[in-house]
Amino acid sequence: MTLSDGTYRIAGGHVLRPDATVGRADVLVDGSAGVVEAVGDPDDLPAVDATLDATDGLVMPGLVNAHTHVAMTLLRGYADDKSLDRWLQEDVWPVEGVLEPEDVRAGARLGVLEMIRSGTTAFADMYFHMEQVADVVAETGLRARLGHGVVTVGKDDDAARADFEESLDVARDLDGAADGRVRTMVAPHSLTTVGTGYLDEFIPRAREAGVPVHLHANETRDEVEPLVEAHDQRPLVYARDRGLLASEDFLAHGVHLDGPEVGLLAETGTGVVHCPASNMKLASGMAPVQRLLDAGVPVALGTDGAASNNDLSMFDELRDAAMLGKLAADDASAVPAATAVRMATAGGAAVLDLPGGRVEPGAAADLAVVDLDAAHLTPRHDPVSHLAYAASGHDVRHTVCDGRVLMRDREVLALDPEATKREATRRSRDAVSRATGDE
Repeated sequence: MTLSDGTYRIAGGHVLRPDATVGRADVLVDGSAGVVEAVGDPDDLPAVDATLDATDGLVMPGLVNAHTHVAMTLLRGYADDKSLDRWLQEDVWPVEGVLEPEDVRAGARLGVLEMIRSGTTAFADMYFHMEQVADVVAETGLRARLGHGVVTVGKDDDAARADFEESLDVARDLDGAADGRVRTMVAPHSLTTVGTGYLDEFIPRAREAGVPVHLHANETRDEVEPLVEAHDQRPLVYARDRGLLASEDFLAHGVHLDGPEVGLLAETGTGVVHCPASNMKLASGMAPVQRLLDAGVPVALGTDGAASNNDLSMFDELRDAAMLGKLAADDASAVPAATAVRMATAGGAAVLDLPGGRVEPGAAADLAVVDLDAAHLTPRHDPVSHLAYAASGHDVRHTVCDGRVLMRDREVLALDPEATKREATRRSRDAVSRATGDE
């Protein structure tokens, strides 16, 4: 019997509970049902034959990467140190224009490998060739909310409509794939890369399909100012008037929000995915995270793509969120450790409306076990502080999703790491050669 076939115990460690307290406990997992059966004193739990060792470790919810473009691992380190517009137009879009379905599959497998190794159990992905990403999710055992990204600028009407139709088709066709671990969304890229008429026509159709909408919004000043000039409206007011900002929707970045826009997000219940590393690298600015939290806006964390980060480690992201949140608020008490950890776990699961985010009976068994027996995690005055400020993805010992053990003792079981890296490297080089004409 494998651990995923029946009930097993994650034994010998401590547990991060939903109220952010940490205590000694074992976790009983029903691997076949994919749920946590019990959390408690080892002597109070029933004996089982199979165990996953958590000695000197902390059992925590699996991390949730609520905004990424996972196949952009193929462009990691390809183009750095440029503004967002130049980076997209000069480097990223030309290569993306020649990517083939198998390229996206290879990049997605590399990204999923990285996420499993660093304790991520769920992610939201906006990209293209999404059937390839769904296949990778099915193969490897993670959860995901997937959407085909729509861009209408620079396209004729037929091509623009076809792009939006594909996003709707993907949302309908892939929802429930991978034994229910794949959910979907409609994904217009942003308010400045998708024309007003297309939003007016297709967002109501997304509502009819019953799927959430995810987009980039208020990422840079260069994204905000053209909308204000063209429509005499702030971006999120314009978005609301296009039928966006429903309670199931979520936007990425939200860096340049004014007070009324924060209020609008709170009023509608629209989630915001904070991507601090990408915002810093592209000099987009500092999102007002503490102000969003104080207003009651649902906030999650995401890495963005590996071309603007340049990794997919959510431990790095939650540390950046805690640090940058203090700088943005000019307050050392802003975005404290427990809040950052919550945004990276329960907050992400809530914004994506996916299972997970909590270690408690009845919750989805989406878990990570973090080694605490390391010099940089010693002494253990406050394990939650360590998760926010000291731990890294390399400290993850085991990763579990839907009760299935995806990594055990740092060995990824769901795919071959070396073959995955070789294939991604080959396909990345070939795609860059095609885009630049240096074949």
